[in-house]
Amino acid sequence: MERSNLRIVYMGTPEFAVAGLSALIEGGFNVVAVVTMPDKPAGRGHHLQYSPVKEYALAHNLPILQPEKLKAEEFVEELRSYHADLQIVVAFRMLPEVVWAMPRLGTFNVHGSLLPQYRGAAPINWAVINGETETGLTSFMLRQDIDTGNMILQKRIAIGPEEDVGSVHDRLMELSKSMVIETTDLIIDCDQKGIPLPTTPQPEGIELKPAPKIFKEDCIIRPTMSRQEIQNFVRGLSPYPCAWGSITAKGQVFENTKIYKVSLAPGDIELHCSDGVVSVQELQIPGKKRMDAKSFLNGLH
Repeated sequence: MERSNLRIVYMGTPEFAVAGLSALIEGGFNVVAVVTMPDKPAGRGHHLQYSPVKEYALAHNLPILQPEKLKAEEFVEELRSYHADLQIVVAFRMLPEVVWAMPRLGTFNVHGSLLPQYRGAAPINWAVINGETETGLTSFMLRQDIDTGNMILQKRIAIGPEEDVGSVHDRLMELSKSMVIETTDLIIDCDQKGIPLPTTPQPEGIELKPAPKIFKEDCIIRPTMSRQEIQNFVRGLSPYPCAWGSITAKGQVFENTKIYKVSLAPGDIELHCSDGVVSVQELQIPGKKRMDAKSFLNGLH
């Protein structure tokens, strides 16, 4: 089967998922439909905002499905009408079996971690927060329990000691292009040869590190954290959703300050922790823009 003959439905929502979709289109694959989240009100005017995946799909004249409920009969029937051979999921919602089991070649997902570690909604953040020196991508076949299916391919990257999650996210997003293409080509090749897709069950019986969704209350810097824990915590949440806490500068205390970068070296803006202080390098106090430490200090009376 040629790339252009394989009927693919692609599912994703954020910018991270655009990379894989663009790689498929540029690679000559036949994406017959795109499934993404419904439009959401955003900003002061509450204007409806399209997802990045929808923006890309519109620009390339791809059919778009935006179901509120993935089990809804109307959506399932519309999805079935595209007669997909394969479905690809990148940064989307948990699918019901009636959806992921629909294509004859199944559905595979590209996840932002080295499974089985960091199953969940925020794998890149938690890898950096926990001080990992390595992470990567895993493609795997979907099954009922989230992020537990048999693995197809893995790709690894190193995490720099001062690298923040924004940088790791962008490098993994770029890497996802080749991951999506190589996994899809492997599935095509096995289908042509009439052989089973080579997959590997995820290891069991080992201690797992979860990657649950991160909320604002999860981002507060606690004084019980050590200096190294705070540095990793800030790295793992910068630039988004961003760590926050109270800082001290020139004898003044500033509450609810967003903190984008810290250093273990001494500095003029201090953040107290269990084993001393760290210095804040980039921050944003309420009502002000993001700035470096020098600019912030110059603005203080």
